[in-house]
Amino acid sequence: MAEAVLETERVPSEQIQMNITGMTCAACAARIEKQLNKAPGVVRVNVNLASEKAVVEYATGTLTPDAIIRVIEKTGYGAEPVTEALGEEREDQRIAYRNLRVAFWAGVVLTLPLVVQMISGFIPHASFMLPVWLQIALATPVQFVVGWRFYKGAYHALRGGAPNMDVLVSLGTSAAYLFSLAVVIWRIPSGLYFDSAALITTLILMGKLLEHKAKAQTSRAVRALVKLQAKTARVIRDGQEMDIPTEQVVTGDELLVRPGESLPVDGIILSGRTSIDESMLTGESMPVAKEAGSAVFGATLNKEGAFHMRATKVGRDTALAQIIRMVDEAQGSKAPIQQLADKVSGIFVPIVLVVSLVTFIGWYFAAGFTHALINAVAVLVIACPCSLGLATPTAIMVGTGKGAENGILIKGGEALEQAHRLTAVILDKTGTITSGRPEVTDVAALSDRVWERDLLALAASVERESEHPLGAAIVSHAQAQGLILPTAKDTTAIPGYGVRATVEGMLVLIGNRAFMEREGVVLEDGADRQAIGFEEMGKTAMWVARDRELLGIIAVADGVRETSRQAIAEMTSLGLSVYMLTGDNHKTALAIAQSVGIAAERVFAEVLPQQKAEMVKKLQGEGNVVGMVGDGINDAPALASAEIGFAIGSGTDVAIETADIALLRGDLLSVVTAIRLSNATIKKIRQNLFWAFGYNSLGVPLAALGFISPVIAGAAMALSSVSVVSNSLLLRRFRSTV
Repeated sequence: MAEAVLETERVPSEQIQMNITGMTCAACAARIEKQLNKAPGVVRVNVNLASEKAVVEYATGTLTPDAIIRVIEKTGYGAEPVTEALGEEREDQRIAYRNLRVAFWAGVVLTLPLVVQMISGFIPHASFMLPVWLQIALATPVQFVVGWRFYKGAYHALRGGAPNMDVLVSLGTSAAYLFSLAVVIWRIPSGLYFDSAALITTLILMGKLLEHKAKAQTSRAVRALVKLQAKTARVIRDGQEMDIPTEQVVTGDELLVRPGESLPVDGIILSGRTSIDESMLTGESMPVAKEAGSAVFGATLNKEGAFHMRATKVGRDTALAQIIRMVDEAQGSKAPIQQLADKVSGIFVPIVLVVSLVTFIGWYFAAGFTHALINAVAVLVIACPCSLGLATPTAIMVGTGKGAENGILIKGGEALEQAHRLTAVILDKTGTITSGRPEVTDVAALSDRVWERDLLALAASVERESEHPLGAAIVSHAQAQGLILPTAKDTTAIPGYGVRATVEGMLVLIGNRAFMEREGVVLEDGADRQAIGFEEMGKTAMWVARDRELLGIIAVADGVRETSRQAIAEMTSLGLSVYMLTGDNHKTALAIAQSVGIAAERVFAEVLPQQKAEMVKKLQGEGNVVGMVGDGINDAPALASAEIGFAIGSGTDVAIETADIALLRGDLLSVVTAIRLSNATIKKIRQNLFWAFGYNSLGVPLAALGFISPVIAGAAMALSSVSVVSNSLLLRRFRSTV
């Protein structure tokens, strides 16, 4: 993954997402990918049959959207850039579904009398035949009006040099229809197959109709997120309250949110107290208490009090919009496991045409023209590779959607598949195993030149500019004590060590033991024993010195999350080796590790930020597939180096750009849920591919040998795609660990 990042840096690239129309099977998607990959400057192409979208990455300055559209149109398909609101069903999809439904029911009405005739042939003494003119009158509109989509698709496919499902269906049904017409015109002594041609067309349309409905259900989770967005917002402008569409809210607007209302945008509470249901974003069922200064997110539900808020993110920048965009992109991605299916689909249709021709020739010499035609048509109809093209993307769409419901944002199919292969997981301590909200527990003055309150005030003045959670705990504790903080100047943070600043003309240092030693501060035995005592209790000792004279120690403890021990036990039960990584000292790290069930030999302590990625590579060098769980900001290099980076946090602070999987809940059980969801999704993909390959591997020979009639072949082909999509939809029954 790190190499991929470097490659992207070397070659600046852009990415565009296209809506594709006219695809009917996996061969279509394979053909578009093949043609786009030939275009100059194209870095990567992903065409998804299930979502009917293409993602094209190309070197900056080499292509334009119009050029990409021309390539796709030349291949025989329609294309336009994605401009609709994310997650919403496209207008062209709705129109296509409506037209398909009309065509299907027209086919049913016209085909029904022919089906009755067909069935009567299997009932002794009940057989009857419709007049030939009526059979032609019923079958012709089915063949050329209801089934026109197959001829149109076949024309475009052949013009583009890539035969697809439409070619197979139009060839098969046309052969049956035209042969029957020839029998009538030239009075050839043979049976008529108008009923077979019409029924095959109608059955395949039925399969497409069911497939379209099932595919729509796979992205239901994203559309449900879209519906959460508030339609209006109550803003306060020039002292007046007014209701305006949410799209018109701008950053900086003051808004009033009343109990029971959904928040229109992201922001900061200015005044008021309440509790907010954030389950739609994080999966967390319990409402979260909020007060002035708290961050709040659009689409969450205000449960109790009214409050005023300041809009900080609107439109496409809100947490919900980012989630929808990420899930939408993930649902259009591919997993590496699909590569085999793609290769097979690209050559499958030409092979089937050859098999059908061989079948016709063989049966022609063995049993005559009629048997040869029937069996060749059966081969053409049963061999559609639709199920192969749907096996992986439908499972990924449902899996990523299910993840979004549980506050788990999976970047794409590759991340979903890699999570299934993990053998080791590294957990960052602060904010991951622990709550990330440390508190001061002890203030120990070690010099008679300073009181404890003065020591705390001095340390807080230095840490006031720091963003480190331990520093924030010291500042918060000092403010709670009502202390007056002196002004600190020239504040400098030294990552992995501590902070230095000038206070009232004197150099003040606050940090760990290594920082004191590095700065030449003398540490007496009594002070060392005091620090060791704190560390053995799982506390972090923050040393404070002034003009290189040790003044005291402030102990800070970051409590272990309630679910950490359970989550680590469940990871172990999944066969994962669990490691802990921290910049804290060994004694504190071991105390925390022991409390959550991590073995001492799997603890990496006193690790500097730049060394975290080295720890990941060390485990990879031992043959592990490594997952890194961190806060997504300080741990960015390690997250990028691991096969799977899990960014754990709350709200939007999850480093989506760095992590492969972003966990909106600050809970390690979400990691377990993500891994189990990956396992379940890959299991579904393998089942789908097994049935898709098995169906074609078994169906084509049986049809060629004469065991399957064209009508049964049509029904089987339709049901194969529906069964694959339906199997993927069973993933919606997946239950979260949390």
